[in-house]
Amino acid sequence: MRRGGIENPVFEPPSPDLGRQRQVSPAGAGAGVPAAAEEGPCGWGHCTPKALQLCNNPEGYLAAYSLLAIFQGIVVNGLINISISTIEKRYELNSSLTGLISASYDIAFCILSLFVSFFGERGHKPRWLAFSAFMLGLGSLIFSLPHFSSGKYHYGAKLEDTCQISGTSSTNFTCSASTKSSLPNYLYVFILGQLLLGVGGTPLYTLGTAFIDDSVPKHKSSLYIGIGYAMSLLGPAIGYVLGGQLLNIYIDIQLPESTKMDQDDPRWLGAWWIAFLACFFAIWLLIIPFSCFPKHLPGTAKIQAEKISETHNDGSEALVETKNIGKSFKDFPMALLILLKNPVLMCLIIASSSEALVATGFATFLPKFIENQFGKTSSFSATLGGLVLIPAAALGQIISGILVSKCKMDCKSIMKFMIGTCSVALLLNTVFLFAKCGNEPFAGVSETYNGTGTLYNLTAPCNANCRCLSSMFYPVCGRDEVQYFSPCFAGCASHLFNNVKKMYHNCSCIGKPKRENGSEDFLYEAVPGKCPTQCKFLPLFLTFFFFAVVFTFMAVTPTTVAILRCVPDKQRSFALGVQSVFLRLLGTIPGPILFGVAIDNSCTLWDVNECKTKGACWLYDNERMAYLLMGISAACKIITIIFVIMAVCFYKPPPASAALSQKDSEMVSAIHT
Repeated sequence: MRRGGIENPVFEPPSPDLGRQRQVSPAGAGAGVPAAAEEGPCGWGHCTPKALQLCNNPEGYLAAYSLLAIFQGIVVNGLINISISTIEKRYELNSSLTGLISASYDIAFCILSLFVSFFGERGHKPRWLAFSAFMLGLGSLIFSLPHFSSGKYHYGAKLEDTCQISGTSSTNFTCSASTKSSLPNYLYVFILGQLLLGVGGTPLYTLGTAFIDDSVPKHKSSLYIGIGYAMSLLGPAIGYVLGGQLLNIYIDIQLPESTKMDQDDPRWLGAWWIAFLACFFAIWLLIIPFSCFPKHLPGTAKIQAEKISETHNDGSEALVETKNIGKSFKDFPMALLILLKNPVLMCLIIASSSEALVATGFATFLPKFIENQFGKTSSFSATLGGLVLIPAAALGQIISGILVSKCKMDCKSIMKFMIGTCSVALLLNTVFLFAKCGNEPFAGVSETYNGTGTLYNLTAPCNANCRCLSSMFYPVCGRDEVQYFSPCFAGCASHLFNNVKKMYHNCSCIGKPKRENGSEDFLYEAVPGKCPTQCKFLPLFLTFFFFAVVFTFMAVTPTTVAILRCVPDKQRSFALGVQSVFLRLLGTIPGPILFGVAIDNSCTLWDVNECKTKGACWLYDNERMAYLLMGISAACKIITIIFVIMAVCFYKPPPASAALSQKDSEMVSAIHT
């Protein structure tokens, strides 16, 4: 560090007296720098084993923080997402109700975020994280309880997927009201579980992140925060893999002896609840390490004393210090108003909310986009989506943390760095314009049944007597290279297994093979699954999109650091709480809704069942879908860039006279010591 030069304020935890000599009273009360008395050993009261002192440092805390963030991601963003369709079927819930379950986490987070971050700023942050671990574990336990109180799973008779001309099928094809069931009442238990998870998640990303910034030198802060955020992204990946494997186990562990049912059977439900129980025990174990950390890690007072203020020079820092805002609840309105009037903070919050909207939208619907654009199965599309999103997001956050730390960027340099990464991501998003695919032939939708029937009508003379269910989508590919909605709509009357592969025969709607040579080699008329797509753009799309995600998430850690730098020291946690509220209200909550509306808008044929109820979409216009998603993504990127540019223009660094030279700061820290 150069003598007389301004140390990278970039990642120094903004302190109340930032930039000036921080005076610490003997008790440490009301000062920006913690008193040395608060830098206790690691342990419980007088029980401070020497072995625990090895973890009484930023690295030890980061390890515990990362583990809690991983488990929070496993439960909230992994297990719940992959289990939601199973929960729908088991407890007879529709998608709007399960959507309420998903939104409950964000609702709890929004309500509590401001209060937890406000009161926790001056409190014992590691103990707040112990409380976070307790609530996350309890939420996981509550979420699994319906399985134990709802009894054994009762499955119905197997639905026939072939053409039942004789009418012997026991399936009821009429619209009739089913017997009232008590299973939907478990909705409230799931909502309670999600609310508790939201309560537990609130301190993690507000107080937990601020504690990292408290405990490390400014030039290391971005690196530590980047690692913590990157670890949190491992959670959803682990959750999807773990949850997916457990769904291969029958919901009640053991199949009834008289039952012949495999995972391809529509009645199959997996053991979704096992992972929630395992996470409950694992998360509660993390209460132990967080409960033993002191209020401040050893050396925090010295680190804080050496930091230089980068608070936006609008007088807010002096106001917070002179009026000692933040000690009681009556200060809450004033503290909130100070942050809302900080133009740099609000520009960064709106920019991050815009990025969050895109990120959550693609996290929800990228598998659906891949499935429809490139003709892949749902499971394979979900796997590809996870392989692109999770590593790319983690890589982006780690790279940005390292770059900002190594280059020792100040607050304004960080914001300029964000403008560059978002601009590159915007250019890479143009992959939607040239890596899109057309639609494959679909009988009854894009073409007729060998000249019979009409477009946008699945029923034709060849399957009119089959009594097919339009609510059971089970696509098959005919030997004529045309896709059919189900074996029944293809007019297939029988099936057999050849080398474990199911094949359909006697299909009245399927024409002759399009390829003349080798037509005798067809041992089937239709096979399960979509027809192979002729589009070869998938590798190109995944490559460009991977780097688009990398550059998008390269702005996440710098945004957090810039927010921590541009507000008064005593308001850092509160600023992250305010950001969390806006992030959800403007980003993560409307993001999936906006993307869902756009995708629905590209639907070309809807399912309307026997009760005339509109259901799922049968087929999408691929080009329209690509253009709509590209439009939303580009618009949000442009908004992000504009608001970060505004933040750069609004930012006023502290007067140069307020900055301490390295020599002076060392002298101050020596006096404090």
